[in-house]
Amino acid sequence: MSRPLVVAHRGASGHRPEHSEEAYRLAARLGADAIEPDVVATRDGVLVLRHENEISGTTDVAARPEFFSRRTTKEIDGETLTGWFTEDFTWEELSQLAVRERLPRIRQASATFDGQLGILRLQDLLDILDETGLQMVLEVKHATYFASIGLPLDELVASELRARGWASTPERLVVESFEQDVLRRLRARDVAARWVYLLEEGGAPADAVASLGSAAPTYASQRTDEGLAAIAAQGFDGVSVDKRTLLQDGREGVRATDLVDRAHAAGLQVFAWTLRPENRFLAKAFRRGPLASQWGAWMQEWDVLIGAGLDGIFADHPDLAVFAADHASGTGRAR
Repeated sequence: MSRPLVVAHRGASGHRPEHSEEAYRLAARLGADAIEPDVVATRDGVLVLRHENEISGTTDVAARPEFFSRRTTKEIDGETLTGWFTEDFTWEELSQLAVRERLPRIRQASATFDGQLGILRLQDLLDILDETGLQMVLEVKHATYFASIGLPLDELVASELRARGWASTPERLVVESFEQDVLRRLRARDVAARWVYLLEEGGAPADAVASLGSAAPTYASQRTDEGLAAIAAQGFDGVSVDKRTLLQDGREGVRATDLVDRAHAAGLQVFAWTLRPENRFLAKAFRRGPLASQWGAWMQEWDVLIGAGLDGIFADHPDLAVFAADHASGTGRAR
C-alpha cells in the first residue's frame, strides 16, 4: 500500500498553539510532508493565518482593552457569531495580538505557550516553507463572505502566490476550500496547483447556498457516485472529507466505508481530516479512560482510516501521523 501524504493540520497544532511559527517549524522537525494553513483577510487586505475570521478563541484579543469596542455580532456562512473578526482590524493592529491554545482543557501542555507567540501572515509561512522545502495545503476560508465585503480572497491569494513564485509550483501546492467557486476563480487566475474540494459531514456549501438558496446541493449529495463524478468532471483533483464519513461501526467492529474506493473510481484523490489521538475526537470504540483529554487507541482508528487507501491525512500531531502512515504502508522511514 502506498504511503499517504502527512499534512500538519495548522502546523503541529497538537503540540503548540495552532498557526503559530512554533507550530509550523515543529511540524517540519517532526517529519510532516506538508503544512496546512487557513487563510482569512484583514481590513487592509493582508492574508493572515487563522482557522476562522472570528479570533476570540485563538488570540488574546478579548483581554485587550483597546479593542473592546471591536466586539460585534455577524452572520458568517449562515452562522451567527459574536466576537472579534479579522476584517475589522488592520494587519498592524492584529500583529499586536498573541495567540493562544484553542483547546486548553484538552491540550494543557500547548496552552503553556499562550501569550508567547504572534499571529502570522501567509507571507511569513511562505518564508518557512521556502526554508524547509515542505509542501503547502492552503485552505481558503469563507470566500463568499469575504467577497461580499469587498475582500476577494481569490484575487488576494493569487497575487500573494505570484509575488512569491508559488503560483507555478503544482508539485508543492494544494489549494482547498469548502466552496467550489473560489477554487474555480483561483484556477482562472493562472494559479497552478492541485485542487481539492472539502466536504463537510452535513450541510451545504456557502457559495451554492448564496446563489441557489434551498436548492443548493448538500455535501452528502456530493459524496454519492453521481456527485463525485461531477466534482471530477469540473476539473478538481481530489476531495477532502471528515473522517467520520469514512468510519462505520458494525458487528465486526469499526470498519472503513467505501467512500475512498468510490472517489478513486471517479478519478479523485482522497484526503481525510482530522486525525487526533485524544478520546474526545476518536470514534467511541477507540476511546480509553474517563477523560476527554486522555489518548485513546488512536493507532487502531488511524490504521482503519489509512487502510482505506487514503492519499493524504491531516493530523494535529504530525509525528504520530508519520509513524502511523509508515506502519500502515510498511515503509518504516529512518530519521
